[in-house]
Amino acid sequence: MNALDTADDAHTIRSNHNDGAGGALETASAHSARRSATNREENPGYRLLICDIAEGERPRERFLQVGASGMSQRELLAILLRHGPPGDGVMVLADRLLREFGGLAGLARASLQELQRVRGMGQVKAIEIKAALELGKRMIYSTPDQRPQIKTPADAAQLLMLEMGLLEQEEVRTLHLDTRNRVVSMSMVYRGSLNAASMRIGELFKEAIRNNCASIIVAHNHPSGDPTPSAEDVRATRSMVEAGKLLDIEVLDHLVIAQNSYVSLKERGLGFG
Repeated sequence: MNALDTADDAHTIRSNHNDGAGGALETASAHSARRSATNREENPGYRLLICDIAEGERPRERFLQVGASGMSQRELLAILLRHGPPGDGVMVLADRLLREFGGLAGLARASLQELQRVRGMGQVKAIEIKAALELGKRMIYSTPDQRPQIKTPADAAQLLMLEMGLLEQEEVRTLHLDTRNRVVSMSMVYRGSLNAASMRIGELFKEAIRNNCASIIVAHNHPSGDPTPSAEDVRATRSMVEAGKLLDIEVLDHLVIAQNSYVSLKERGLGFG
């Protein structure tokens, strides 16, 4: 074997060695890429869990430190929710609900079915949230000095429009007032098109009688967005007013609510007279 052949053999050995190292590097790189892809599939995004939050910053611990008034909406909601779905933290779920429904007012308007469509929300969580929001609403009317006082149709519309203006189906609701026109309670008494023949007029007064109220204001919504009263609305109003006289509970007004507007049948002299 001459020197040239020896050099060629050495070159071949070095090349084979380098090829083997390159193959090993390529294999390691491919394995690393597959592992990274698997991790991405298992962990599609960073989720902050309660255990990842510093102990003093967790919602319940924060509640003990600063009290309810020092908490944000998302923190208070997270306490109610307790935990999020697998892979998500409870704070993520709280943010998702507030964003999906546009804040607490939207959560109050949402149905149980709508809440349960959000990932991480089961029936129990949805019921607990609705119950908590309803308790907050009723607390407003439980203390006489803090009860809203109705002096004009606009006052009543302001209480009702935010929620009723966005309903997709007609509902009839009543405000029950004391002798100073302060709101004692509010209830939904009928769902469906307002029709004096199909709606039991006595249902409008049941809660007012139970609470010994002096008067009521009736309201229903028009999902079409047009608050113009129909002929049936006027006929139903006459029936309400007559029933109120028999029961000694005055019907102060009947409001038709749309998304950003309302009509007072009392102001227009429709059904009252």
